[in-house]
Amino acid sequence: MQRLHARYPFLETARDAVATEAVDLATVVDQDRAVVDRARERVVAALEDGETGEPRRDTRVELLSYPVARVLVSMVEERVLVRKYARAEAATAYDRFTTDFENTTELKSVESTGLDLEALLAEFDLDGAVRETADGYRIDVGTYLPLAEDLWGDEWHLVNRALTDGEVPVDDDELLTLLREAIRSRIEDGLPFDVPDVIAAALEDEAAEIREVLADLELTQDIDTVVPDLFPPCMKALLDDIQKGEHLPHHSRFAITAFLTSIGMTTDEIVELYRVNSSFGEEMTRYQTDHIRGDSSPTEYSPPSCATMQSYGDCVNKDDLCERIPHPMAYYEERIDDADDDEIEDWREADREEQSASGD
Repeated sequence: MQRLHARYPFLETARDAVATEAVDLATVVDQDRAVVDRARERVVAALEDGETGEPRRDTRVELLSYPVARVLVSMVEERVLVRKYARAEAATAYDRFTTDFENTTELKSVESTGLDLEALLAEFDLDGAVRETADGYRIDVGTYLPLAEDLWGDEWHLVNRALTDGEVPVDDDELLTLLREAIRSRIEDGLPFDVPDVIAAALEDEAAEIREVLADLELTQDIDTVVPDLFPPCMKALLDDIQKGEHLPHHSRFAITAFLTSIGMTTDEIVELYRVNSSFGEEMTRYQTDHIRGDSSPTEYSPPSCATMQSYGDCVNKDDLCERIPHPMAYYEERIDDADDDEIEDWREADREEQSASGD
């Protein structure tokens, strides 16, 4: 088993390597604790951090933990887990292949543990649909559309692309993002699947732990209270920027909008909130909010994890609670739980009372 396969277990050659070794998954989950522990970690880290945890040095353990992780996801059989797991695996792969590409550019070679762009395009049969140009790449529109359909942001809409001769122009970074989406789609494909009883019995404790983690995270979906004073510092800062009329980059706008939908704000309420912002456009704001909410897309988006917020530079003004909380929603839930009743005044109710008083 090659290190390349352990780094990129979704590759067809990785699957072939496991098949060639004639690995019996039932024996692995029954006897190889290191593989099972790493598989559980992959799934839990996907839920809590949006990535797959620290890789193991043992190539066999790292590679076999991937199919076992897929078994665990299938046993839990929750659509939200499938989505989060696939995104986390794709995000981890993205970090790795972008590093590999940089090394290839700098060293003009790629080690046996790395991938180059040509190989990754060929893996997804994209080599014939993508061609390099002087200022980036062009991709066949029929290939572009399914890869971009789940991406958030105006720039991915076909209407905002200079479509020419059935091809869509993309720059280097955009092509890598589309490759990440191709990986996510492959990982998500076929999940969940039926797990043989003998394997399910051996993994029931791990599946139960994942269900508990998922239940803890899903408690936040029941929140229908908007108390900005209790927001995590990152979301409070983004809300302040909106109210000051400052322009937010796409990742910041996505983060605060996903957070607000998750705590119970309606699309109309969010549209009104953005109305004072310099970049406000009602139709686009409404479309983006409905997309994030899942009303106009197949996916209901969760707010980014703390790790993702930090990577985009949106993690600001950290306090003591931030140090032990992995997600903005977990932060808000804890603040709500710890607050006294008189501290919890829903912002929307106060707004309505103010409007009613001014109307009188």
